[in-house]
Amino acid sequence: MRLPLTRDIPWANWLLFAIAIVLLVIGFRRAQRKVLPGIVTTLGLAIAVFFGIFTIVLTRQLPASTAAPHVGQKAPDFTLPDSTGHLVSLSQLEATSPRGVLLIFYRGYW
Repeated sequence: MRLPLTRDIPWANWLLFAIAIVLLVIGFRRAQRKVLPGIVTTLGLAIAVFFGIFTIVLTRQLPASTAAPHVGQKAPDFTLPDSTGHLVSLSQLEATSPRGVLLIFYRGYW
């Protein structure tokens, strides 16, 4: 989901999974027949375990890049197209702006 609470704060997702597991277990214990509720409970637990493995093991920090610029270091010159398709380079922007250039790296959906 793209809700800020569930996207930016992983513990909110863990809390939602914990509530879901508790409800699944309560539903399984109250069921008259145990076959279909057992399948649903097992499937729900498997999804929760997969989510746990994915968030703990597979999303570890990336290794540090030795070639990445450090804080305060001058960014390397590059040229990219702007919104109208014209090529704009960092050195060109630095030459026209007396106060400097602020680079914002936005990761999102346009």
